[in-house]
Amino acid sequence: MKQLKIELLSKEAFADFGDVIEAADWATHYTINGGNTERYHDLMRIEVDEQGHPIVSIFRGQARQFPFEIGMMERHPLGSQCFVPMSGRPYLVAVAKKGENLGVDDLRVFLASGAQGVNYARGVWHHPLLAVDEVSDFLVIDRAGPGNNCQERFFEQGAMIPTASVL
Repeated sequence: MKQLKIELLSKEAFADFGDVIEAADWATHYTINGGNTERYHDLMRIEVDEQGHPIVSIFRGQARQFPFEIGMMERHPLGSQCFVPMSGRPYLVAVAKKGENLGVDDLRVFLASGAQGVNYARGVWHHPLLAVDEVSDFLVIDRAGPGNNCQERFFEQGAMIPTASVL
């Protein structure tokens, strides 16, 4: 079974899959509220088709046990899907580029800090929530409306994340 390597999440490494959401120097930011607040501005685009509308939810993810087999992926063709951690804990992000051809060789896994969110671009393959060590809450912004906005693909032979640790 293919062993997946965990990479640290960064804006550059994740660019083919969507947006990294964090208060970082690379983001446009400026002071507001009489100097009391630093605004990190326009960090992502919420994508929804013309029939849908953006919604905000909280997902409570149970901790995964490692080693963990990636046996399936999903994508949302009608809108983007954003995850912002609320529990301050690291989590894993498994993704593959848009397209019809999807295999375990296309998978990449990133370790996100508890201060980094991700916005999966419309149509990007990703694994459902991968909380690590403890139950973790995430603020989720995605699309509601008519149509099938969740497609799943299962692998005959999955790929293994041997551990949740990068080092």
